[in-house]
Amino acid sequence: MKRTAHIARKTKETNIDLSLNIDGTGKYQIKTPLPFFNHMLELFTKHGFFDIKLKASGDVDVDDHHLVEDVGIVLGQAFQKALADKKGMRRYGFFMLPMDETLTHVAIDFSGRPAFVYNTPLKSGLIKNFDVQLIEHFFEAFTMSAQVNLHINVQYGKNKHHIAESCFKAWAKATDMATQIDPRNTGLMSTKGKL
Repeated sequence: MKRTAHIARKTKETNIDLSLNIDGTGKYQIKTPLPFFNHMLELFTKHGFFDIKLKASGDVDVDDHHLVEDVGIVLGQAFQKALADKKGMRRYGFFMLPMDETLTHVAIDFSGRPAFVYNTPLKSGLIKNFDVQLIEHFFEAFTMSAQVNLHINVQYGKNKHHIAESCFKAWAKATDMATQIDPRNTGLMSTKGKL
C-alpha cells in the first residue's frame, strides 16, 4: 500500500500545494518565498527519506507568519492522510543529533493526541531575514494538524543556524523511525486498538 498524500489549501492569506510520499528516497521540490524555510524543509525531506513537493505562496509582504503556519498545517494533514490507519508502523521515534556545537534530542509519537514541548535557547532574533520564533510556531502547527506528540529539546548550542538545523534534522530522523513499518507488527502499536 502506498503511503502518499496530496493536500491543497487556499485561503485569503496563503496558497499551498503539497505532495508527500512517506516511503520515499529524500527527493524534494520545495518552493516558498522564504529561502531559509525552504532550506529547513529540504533538510527534513532529505534526512527523513520522504519525498515532498511543495509550492507555497502567501502574504509575506505583511508577515511570514501565515505562510509558515499554514505549511505546518498542510504538512501535518499530509502525514495524517498518508499514514491512514497507521497499521504496522512503529509509532514512536526519537533521535539525538549533533550539529557542530549544538546537541538536540527529538522524540515523536503518532498517538492521535497532540502535545508539543519545545525547549531551546533559540527564543528570538533573525537568521538572515527569517524570524526564529516562527520555527516554534511551525512545529506547533504541524503537531496539532498531524495529531502527534512532539518533543524538541536542544541540550545546548550557540549558533542560531545550527540550533534550527539540528531541530529539523532530528525531527526528520525521529519521524522516519516512527513511520517505518515493523514486520513484527500486524496491527496497531496500542492496547486500545486505536490510535
